Amino acid sequence: MPGSGGWLRRQLATGAGPDHLWSGDGQGQILQRFPEKDWEGNPFPQGIELFCQPSGWQLFSERNPPTFFVAVLTDINSERHYCACFTFWEAENGAEENGDEEEESSSLIQPAQLFAPKSLVLVSRLDHTEVFRNSLGLIYTIYVDGLSASLENVIGNLLTCTIPITGGAQRTISLGAGDRQVIQTPINDSLPVSCCSVALLFRQLGITNVLCLFCAALTEHKILFLSNSYQRLTDACRALLALMFPLKYSFTYVPILPAHLLEVLSTPTPFIIGVNSIFQSETQELLDVIIADLDGGTVTIPECIHISLLPEPLLHQTREALSMVLAASSAGFSVPDHCLLPLLQDKEIRAVFLRLFAQLLQGYRWCLHIIRIHPEPVIRFHKAAFLGQRGLVEDDFLTKVLEGMAFAGFVTERGAPYRAIDLFDELVAWEVKRMRAEEGNKQKILRHIKELAEQLYKNENPYPAVTMHKVQKPAEGCHLRLHLRPFPRLDEGTVQWIIDQATAKLQTAPPAVKAEKKCMVPSGPPIAAIMERNGSAQANSARRLEVVRNCISYVFENKMLEAKKLLPAVLRAMKGRAARHCLTQELNLHVQQNRAVLDHQQFDFIVRMMNCCLQDCTAMDEHGIAAALLPLVTAFCRKLSPGITQFAYSCVQEHVVWTNTQFWEAMFYCDVQNHIRALYLESNEENHVDEEPREEKSALEIASEQRRLWPTMSREKQQELIQKEESTVFSQAIHYANRVSYLLLPLDTSKNRLLRSSGLGDVESVSNSFVTNSIAGSVAESYDTESGFEDAESSDVANYVVRFINRFVDKVCTESGVTHEHLKGLHTMIPDIVQMHIETLDAVHRESKRLPPIQKPKLLRPSLLVGEECVMEGLRVYLMPDGREEAAGGNIGGPQLLPAEGAIFLTTYRIVFKGTPMDALVGEQVVIRSFPIASLTKEKKINVQAQVDQFIQEGLQLRSCTFQLLRIAFDEEVASESAEVFRKHLHKLRYPQHVRGTFAFTVGQSPKQAMQPKAKEKNPSLRTLSKNLVKNAKKTIGRQYVTRKKYTPPSWERSSSPHFQEDNEDEISGQESTLTPSTTIKPSDKMTMSNVVERACCRDYQRMGLGTLSNSLTRSKNEPFRISTVNRMYAICRSYPGLLIVPQSIQDNTIQRISRCYRQNRFPVICWRNSRTKAVLLRSGGLHGKGVVGLFKSPNAPTAGQSQTDSTSLEQEKYLQAVINSMPHYEESWTSTLRWEPARPVTPPSLAGKWGSIRASGRMSNYVLNMEIGSRLAGKDLLNAQHNGAPSEGSFLRQHRASLYIIGDKSQLKVTSDPLQHWEVVPIEVFDVRQVKASFKKLMKACVPGCTAADPSLTYLRSLEESEWLSQIHKILQISVLVVELLDAGSSVLVSLEDGWDLTTQVVSLVQLLSDPYYRTMEGFRLLVEKEWLSFGHRFSHRGAQTLAGQSSGFAPIFLQFLDCVHQIHLQFPLEFEFTQYYLKFLGYHHVSNRFRTFLLDSDYERIELGLLYEEKGERKSQQVYKSIWDYIDRLNKKTPIFFNYVYAPEDGEVLRPYSNISNLKVWDYYTQETLSEGPSYDWELVQRQPDHVEEADRQDSSTPQTKRKIIWPCYDNRSRVEPDAISKLLEELQTLEMELHQVPERWKDLWDKVKASQRTDARGRVGQALGALQSAMSCLAWDGTGPVGPESQLGSFSPRLPGIEPFPPPPRPCLDANPLPGSRRSYEGSLYKKGAFMKPWKPRWFVLDKTKHQLRYYDNRMDTECKGVIDLAEVETITPGTPTMGAPKAVEEKAFFDLKTTKRVYNFCAQDVQLAQQWIDRIQSCLSDA
Repeated sequence: MPGSGGWLRRQLATGAGPDHLWSGDGQGQILQRFPEKDWEGNPFPQGIELFCQPSGWQLFSERNPPTFFVAVLTDINSERHYCACFTFWEAENGAEENGDEEEESSSLIQPAQLFAPKSLVLVSRLDHTEVFRNSLGLIYTIYVDGLSASLENVIGNLLTCTIPITGGAQRTISLGAGDRQVIQTPINDSLPVSCCSVALLFRQLGITNVLCLFCAALTEHKILFLSNSYQRLTDACRALLALMFPLKYSFTYVPILPAHLLEVLSTPTPFIIGVNSIFQSETQELLDVIIADLDGGTVTIPECIHISLLPEPLLHQTREALSMVLAASSAGFSVPDHCLLPLLQDKEIRAVFLRLFAQLLQGYRWCLHIIRIHPEPVIRFHKAAFLGQRGLVEDDFLTKVLEGMAFAGFVTERGAPYRAIDLFDELVAWEVKRMRAEEGNKQKILRHIKELAEQLYKNENPYPAVTMHKVQKPAEGCHLRLHLRPFPRLDEGTVQWIIDQATAKLQTAPPAVKAEKKCMVPSGPPIAAIMERNGSAQANSARRLEVVRNCISYVFENKMLEAKKLLPAVLRAMKGRAARHCLTQELNLHVQQNRAVLDHQQFDFIVRMMNCCLQDCTAMDEHGIAAALLPLVTAFCRKLSPGITQFAYSCVQEHVVWTNTQFWEAMFYCDVQNHIRALYLESNEENHVDEEPREEKSALEIASEQRRLWPTMSREKQQELIQKEESTVFSQAIHYANRVSYLLLPLDTSKNRLLRSSGLGDVESVSNSFVTNSIAGSVAESYDTESGFEDAESSDVANYVVRFINRFVDKVCTESGVTHEHLKGLHTMIPDIVQMHIETLDAVHRESKRLPPIQKPKLLRPSLLVGEECVMEGLRVYLMPDGREEAAGGNIGGPQLLPAEGAIFLTTYRIVFKGTPMDALVGEQVVIRSFPIASLTKEKKINVQAQVDQFIQEGLQLRSCTFQLLRIAFDEEVASESAEVFRKHLHKLRYPQHVRGTFAFTVGQSPKQAMQPKAKEKNPSLRTLSKNLVKNAKKTIGRQYVTRKKYTPPSWERSSSPHFQEDNEDEISGQESTLTPSTTIKPSDKMTMSNVVERACCRDYQRMGLGTLSNSLTRSKNEPFRISTVNRMYAICRSYPGLLIVPQSIQDNTIQRISRCYRQNRFPVICWRNSRTKAVLLRSGGLHGKGVVGLFKSPNAPTAGQSQTDSTSLEQEKYLQAVINSMPHYEESWTSTLRWEPARPVTPPSLAGKWGSIRASGRMSNYVLNMEIGSRLAGKDLLNAQHNGAPSEGSFLRQHRASLYIIGDKSQLKVTSDPLQHWEVVPIEVFDVRQVKASFKKLMKACVPGCTAADPSLTYLRSLEESEWLSQIHKILQISVLVVELLDAGSSVLVSLEDGWDLTTQVVSLVQLLSDPYYRTMEGFRLLVEKEWLSFGHRFSHRGAQTLAGQSSGFAPIFLQFLDCVHQIHLQFPLEFEFTQYYLKFLGYHHVSNRFRTFLLDSDYERIELGLLYEEKGERKSQQVYKSIWDYIDRLNKKTPIFFNYVYAPEDGEVLRPYSNISNLKVWDYYTQETLSEGPSYDWELVQRQPDHVEEADRQDSSTPQTKRKIIWPCYDNRSRVEPDAISKLLEELQTLEMELHQVPERWKDLWDKVKASQRTDARGRVGQALGALQSAMSCLAWDGTGPVGPESQLGSFSPRLPGIEPFPPPPRPCLDANPLPGSRRSYEGSLYKKGAFMKPWKPRWFVLDKTKHQLRYYDNRMDTECKGVIDLAEVETITPGTPTMGAPKAVEEKAFFDLKTTKRVYNFCAQDVQLAQQWIDRIQSCLSDA
C-alpha cells in the first residue's frame, strides 16, 4: 500500500575512543531516523546498528569504496524486515565538527588521518533489493557529488512512494532528483523471488553439496554459511529458502550475523545463519553445525551428524536433472539476452526442485483429515497412511520431513480446501502422472523443466520489456576525494511535513484491494492410482487371497475341519499386506448391525486370525490394518452365559499399536471427518431430493463448498453449523474414550499387573501371550470378586488408563475446537467409563475361566533305553525348521513336518523332542529328533516366533556334532524358570566333573547315586598305580591260559570277542614325570602282562609275524623285531600301549633315551609290516627341536666333549638303522637297481593295484609316480638344490630310493637328508587341530544351517566350499596313498606328524586299511581301531570335550574325519569291504554318544588307573546294558545283517589306491540325512520299537481292500527300513516264515554262507560269477514278483568295478501290491493298451503273464521294476472279444480288442493287431485251464 515502503533510518556511528576503535570493539549509534515515530503496526527493530557493521565498528587508515548489502531481521511475530545498508567512510576529524552527539577525549593523541564508517539504512517489510540499492545510491550521489536536489525531499518521497499491489502490477516512481524507477511485483506472491541466487549457489558449491544442504535444512539440521562477502551470504540463504518451496523455513534465519551475536551459534534449535569468514576460527568448536564455505566451495559435515538423503530413485533423478540443466544452455527461451542466462538457469534449477516436491508429496491431499469446517477449517495430516501408501515407511528422510515444523506449516497453509492456488498446487494435482510417464526420457524431462522455469521467470518479471530505469550514480573514484564534507544533518521537520502531506492525500484516495481468486484446491489422483503395482505380485497373491476367503467362509459355515486345514496357510499369508486387507474386508461382510455373535470355536478362529493380522503391524499402523480391525473387535463376540458377552477386543489387546497415541488420534480424526461429511451430505439430500444421484463428494470437496458459501450465510445459520460440528466432535470423543478403555484394560488382574509395571507404551515390554478361550487353562490365580475397583492393583491400572484417555481427549478436543464446558464434562465422564468397563470385564473374566481350555496335543513320551532315565519331564515346546528345507516342505515339495508341537525331554543319555507337525495335513505323523547329550557342541538362547499368529518367544538352539539341530521355542505355558533349570541340567550332564559322571558309567544308576570321585592327582604315586595293576590282574587269574590259547597263531579268525577299550592322552608332555622301569616293574606284574598280551595290538603283531612274547617274557632272537615290555608300566610314554614292537637289536634303556627327543615321548614304533615286501610302517610324535639338528647331521666322527644331545642323536640314528637292517632286501644294492629311466618304467607285477575304481584290472604303478606324489605333497621346498652341491631332491628321488622315508611336518623338518644315509625326509604341510575344528564348525553350519537361506542349494554349496572339509579329506587321502605306494615299493615309512595322536593316527590307519584286506573285514576294522586309536592313545576325552575340564577346548572331529575317509574309499571300492556304510555311521555316532565306555578316556594308562581295562573279562554282563561297543555290534550283527555288505567280494592281497581329488569326493550322507519318524537310527532298540504303532494304525484304517503301497517322505522315513533291499527283505520273510511254521529261525549269516557255498564253483572267481551264483541260489527262495527276473535284473549284472557307485546297487524294488510266492517267473509278456477305470483314458502298459503266481501284472514300460497293478487270474470269469470305446487307439482293427471279466470289474484291452490279441487270449485261457 502507499507509504508502506518502510522507513529510512540514517545511522551514523562513531567509536567511544581511539583505543577501542582500533581494537574493533566500537559501538555504532543512530544519528537520525525518519520518521521519528514508528509506523502504525510496524515497530522499529532494535539493535539495527549491529547489522550495519556485522564485523564490528572500527576506524580505517584509508577510505574504502562504498558497500551495499541487505540484512534480514526477524521480529517477535516471525515477520521479516529487510535492512538495506549502504556504507561509506568519512574522515574522523571531520566527524568532530558534529561533536554534539560524540564523546571527545582531548587527552588522546589521534592518528594522522582516520576514516569512520557511516551507513544509510533502509528498513522495509518488502523485498525489493534493486530499488533499495538505487534509492540509497541516489542519496549518496546527491551528497558526494553535490547535486542540487534536496536530500530531505528525496527521503520524504522515498518514504511516501506508492508500491503497487501484488499480482503482477508495476509502477514508475521518482524521488525528485530527476530519477525514474520501475517497481514490479510478482504475479503470485506465494512463489519466492530468487533473482539469480540459486544459480550462484550451485556455481559456488556444486550439485552434491547443495543437495546435502537442502536435505539438511528439510531435516532440521543447523547450517552455517561462511563468506567474506555479505551480499553472497544473503544470496546463499535466500537461495536455500527458495529451493525449499513449497515448504517454508520456520526456525532461526539470519543471513548476516553480527560479531556481537556469535553466541547464537550455540543455540540448540536448528538455524540457517551466515557469518563473515574472519570468524571462521570461532566456528571450529561447533560439533553439530554443518558449515558451508561459499568462498572455498566446500561443505563440512561433523562426524556426529547423519544427514538423511532423498529416497531413491528420486535422488538419482534429481542429480541427473540438475546435471542436464547446468550443462545445457537456455537457448530455448524467448528472451535471448545473454545477461538473462543466470536468471533463466536459476529458474530451471528451481523447476527441478519444484518437480521433486511434486513427486515427493504426490497424493498428500488424500491423507488430509478435515475435522472442522466452520468457523475456520481445522486440518490434520495422516502421516502413517501417507508413508504406508507410498511404501516409504522405512525412509528416514521423508519421515523426518513429515515430522518437521516446515511440513506442519505446509499443512496449515495449503491444507485449506478453498483458497487461491499456485504453480505447485497445479503441478502436484495435474502433472504427476505426466512426470511418471516421462521417467527416463531426458528430452521430455528437460522440456517440462523449461516450461516450469518459464512460468517461474514470468512470475518474477511480468513485464520483462519495461526495464527503463534512470538513476544518477556517483562519479567514479569520488570516495577518494581529499576534502569531502561530512554527510549533513537533515532537517527532520521538512521530512515529516512531506510524510504528513502524503498521508493526508492517501486518506482521501480509494483503497487498492487485490482481487483474490479463490477456488477449490484440486486433490489430484489418489496415491494408489499413481503408484505402480507389481502385476506378478498381484497374480501371485490372488491364490492366497482366495485361501483367506475360503477359510473365513468355512468358519462361518461351521466347516471347522476344512477351516483347520486352511488355517496354517492363512496365517502364513498374513505376512502380506493384501491378505490382511482381505481379511478385514471379509470379516466386515459378516457383521450385521454392528454385532456378530459366534460360537466358541468360531470365536477362537477369528481371534487367531486377528492376532496374526495385527502381529506384523507397527505402532504407526501405516497400512491401516489396525484401523480396519478396530470396529471389528468391538463387533465380534461370543456369549459366555446369559447376559455376559465376551468381545474380541479382550483377546487382541497385547499389540503395540493400541498404546500409540498417534494411532488413536489418526483414528479419531478419520472418524470425525466421516461424521462431518455425513452431516453435510444429509443436509444436502434434504435440500435436493429430486436430483439424480451423483458421485459422492469427498470431505475436502464438501468443505470447499461450505467455505465458499460461508460469507453468504446468515449469522444464525453459521452458529447452527458451528454447534452441529462441535457436537459431532464431542460425541466422537466420548465414543473413543470407550474404545481406548476397551483395548487398554486387560481382562484379568494378573495381566493388569503386567501391563502397569511394564508400561503400556513400551514396545518390547508387552507380554508375549494372547488371550483366547484358553484363559481358563493358563491363568492360575482366581479373581477376587470382593476387591472390585478399589483393589490396589486394578485401581492403579484404572488410573493409568484414565490418565491416558485424559491426555488423548485433551489433545484432540483442543485441536478440534470443543468448548471448555464440554471438555470439562468429558473429564468427569472418563473415570466412570473406565470403572464401568472394569466391572464388565470382571464378570467376563469369571465366566471365561469356566470354559474348557483349548485342547493342546497330548505330550508323547519317548521310548528310553534300558538304564536311561528322565532327568526332566517334558517341557512343551515347538520344534522350528533348522534351515534344511526337506522337513519344512521348501522348494522340493513334500509335507511340512516342521514346525512341530510337542515336548523336549532331558534324559541321562539324550535330548529328545517328540511331537506332531503343526500342519493339519500331516498332523497324524510323529516327529522325533534327538541326539546324545555328550555330542552337544553349542547352546545359545534365541527369540523365535513359534506360530505365525503368536508373538516372539524365548527359545534355545542346541547344535550337536552328530549333525542334529534342535531349534526350539518354549510354549507360553513354560515358565522362564523352567527353561533356565533345563539349561542348567543340560550343562551339568554335558560336562560332568569326571568321566565317571558320563552315561556309560551312570547307566542303570539313579542320578543321586552317581557320586563324583575325587579329582585325581596329576602324577599318581607308583604305589597306587601298582595296586591298581595288581588288583585288576587278580580278577583274571584262572582264566589267563584258557583265554590266551584263543589268540595263538594261526587261528586268528576264530578269536573271541576282545575287551572294550578306550585310549587317549590327557597329559601335556611338559607335565609328565619320566618314570624309569627299574622303579615300577615288580615280579607280581606277570599276570597283568598276560592281560596286556591279550590286547588288540599284541594279537595283531602276532598275526603279522612282527614278534612273539612267551609266558616267561623271553625273546626270540631269530626275528628282526621283538615285542618290548619297556612301557609295561607306562613309564616311557603314558599314551602308548604297554607292549610295543621295536627292532630286535635295540635295548630297552636305549629306548628310554630316544623317547626324550620326541613330542609326548612318542618314539618310533612299528605298527604294521607289508607281508610281501617286508617294509614296515612306523609311527611317532613329531621331533623336538633339539632332536632335529642331531638326527640329520652328517655322520662325522664324534668330537671330544660331545654333548648328551649329540649322543642321543646317534642313538636315534642307530634306531632307524636297525629298522632298515631288519628289512630282508637291505643288503642288496638298491641304488643301482632303481636307476631306471623314466621312459622305461620297471614295475613288478605284484605292484599292480586298484586306483579308485572297481574294475578288475588295476593301473600299473611305478616308483617314478610315487616320487611325483611325494614331490607334490612336499611342495617346492623339497625340490630346492642342496647347499653342498648335491643334486636337487627331485632328481635325487628319481635316482635313489631310500630304505626309510620319514613323513614329517614341514615346519618341524627344515633340513634335508644326507645322501649317504638310507633314510630320507619328506616334509609336508599339514593342518592343525584348530583348522579341523574351524572347518568342522563351517561344515555343520553348511549341512544344518539353522535358518533358511534365500537360495538353499547355492548357499549350501558355497558354505561347503568355504568349510574346506573336503580339502582336508583330500589331503589325508593323498598322504595315505603316498605312504601306501612307498610301502608297496619296498621302502619303510615313518609317519612323524604333530604329537602323533591325531593326523598320524589317521594316516597310519588309512595306510593299513588300504594295504591289508584283513582290516576291511569287520573283525579287522575293529582290531585296527582298537590298536591305532585306542591303544596308541588318541585323546578321545580331550578331543570330544567329554568332561568339564575339556569344555574350553571344544570338539575336534579327528576320528570322524578318519571315518569320512574310510567312507570315501568305501564308495570307490564297494566290493572290498565286509561292512556297510551304516557301520561307519554307527561308529561315528557312538564315538561321541558316551553310551559305551569304549571311546572314553585318553589312553590305556588312564583306563588302567580307573580300573576299566580288564573289568569286563569273563564277567557275566546284563542282557541289555553293554559297556563295549564291540560287544553290542557283535550281538546286533548276529541278529540282523545291518552291518553286512552283501556285495563283499574281496580280491586276495588287493592294495587300494583311491582317487583323492575333490571332484572324486562326496559329502557323506551321515552329515545330511535325517529320519524324523524315529530319530537317529543308531540306538537299535529304540528304532525297533517304532514301526509297530504305525502298522497298527494302518490296519485300523483299513476298511477297503488294502494296499501295501507307501509314500516315502524325504527327511522323515528311514528308507532302508520302509523299502529294504531285496536280500534283506527276503531274509526277513524267510525268518517270518520259519517262525510261523514254529521252526527255530536259522541265523541269517549261516543261511547266507550256505547259499554262497552251495553255488561257489571257484573260490577265487570273479565277483560277478559269485553273485550270479548267489542269484540263482536265491531264486528258489521266493524272489519278489516285482518285475522281470531275467538276466537284466540279476544282482550280479551290474558292472563290477565302476567308480563312485553306491555301496551296493539297489536291487529291483519289491512290488508292495503283490504277495510274493515261490518260483516267480515270466510265462509270457508284451505290450497292450489298457482302458483305465471309469472316465480314464487308454494307456499302453507292459503286461507279464506269470503262471507260477497265477497273475497278470502290468508295468509302465518294459524296463520298469515297480509293478503298477495285478490281476489275479483266480478271479477271472470270462474272456470275450471287445469293442472300441471312446479314446481307443486309432488304426487298430476291431478284432484286436478283447475284454477280461473278473469278479470285481471288466478290463478292456487292445493289442497291436488281431494275431497278438489272439495269442494273449490263448495264453490266458491256457493259464486258466491249467489252474
